[in-house]
Amino acid sequence: MRHGISLLPDCRPERRSAVDYYRDVLAISRFADIAGLDYVKMTEHHLGEYGGYCPSPLTFLSAVAAQTSRIRLMTGAVLPVFHHPIQLAAQVAQVDAISAGRVDVGFGRAWLPYEFEAFGVPMDESRARYEATIDAVIRLWTERSVDEETPFFSFRNAHSLPHVTQQPHPPVWGAAVKSPESFQWLGEKGFGVMLALAPIKQQVGLSRHLVDLYRQTHLETHGQLNRPRIALSTPLYVAETDAAAYRVAEPLYREYLNVWTDAASSWSQYAGYEAMGRTDAKQLQSFDVRRQGTAVIGSPESVVEQIQELRETYGIDTFLWNVDFGGADRAQMESSLRLFADRVIPAL
Repeated sequence: MRHGISLLPDCRPERRSAVDYYRDVLAISRFADIAGLDYVKMTEHHLGEYGGYCPSPLTFLSAVAAQTSRIRLMTGAVLPVFHHPIQLAAQVAQVDAISAGRVDVGFGRAWLPYEFEAFGVPMDESRARYEATIDAVIRLWTERSVDEETPFFSFRNAHSLPHVTQQPHPPVWGAAVKSPESFQWLGEKGFGVMLALAPIKQQVGLSRHLVDLYRQTHLETHGQLNRPRIALSTPLYVAETDAAAYRVAEPLYREYLNVWTDAASSWSQYAGYEAMGRTDAKQLQSFDVRRQGTAVIGSPESVVEQIQELRETYGIDTFLWNVDFGGADRAQMESSLRLFADRVIPAL
């Protein structure tokens, strides 16, 4: 079982500046490297408070590469629908070289309507653009001369530089939540699958059936050549006791939920998708973090039990813990992560 930190800034600028946020998450990335964790992951989003502090995960991971020595650097995820494959292939290869081969590349289809609107990309093209761009990026990493002709981009005789440091290319992951097509496609390609739990239990669309579909497809396609990889991201907070953990984590989780709900509410204008953003103020006010939330919160002993349950439920081999949820500061993140490294990981 592997563990890392997953960063998805949900800061409201009036509460926390970008300077303060990056100072703290760079510090916690250095701490995770020293503590022996396996990954630091950063997510791409634009415009809104949900993830808007990180429009470029690769820029952030380049800074992490310069300040760490062994931890792997994961995009979780870059959004290929908003990038040209030549640009994306070269930028990943650049960070792979800067880090001496420590990059894992996670791709996501994107899910926020206002991002598609701003970039002028139709949402109904998201899957086709996602798959075409990833295929082109991998060709650019592995072939000397690449021709591509798609409805979304075209180029001739492209030779990508710099070359990727890892051969044949960095490990590739793809985000999937509840679409069987996504899980099957990732299995056929031999990519890892990145899972994430919605912050409200009743809105979690993930099931063990989908994870098993991915694993079965992967094994049928690739046999034992490479193993299926299943990573899960969800918020984490550890303190000496359950009560102490919830005292700190509950207001952070409520802020995370508020920001997530604001972002998801943009779905309300799309026919057939209204339920995505259907969480009203009354529901948020009465929200019970313990019963209705999906975070792992508690004492080291309690957290061990919760992780074991998640592992059994979804067949997880890698956990990428969202430690910056709700605008948590460096002291809160480091206190939790220190207990996790010292007392949770050994118990697992």
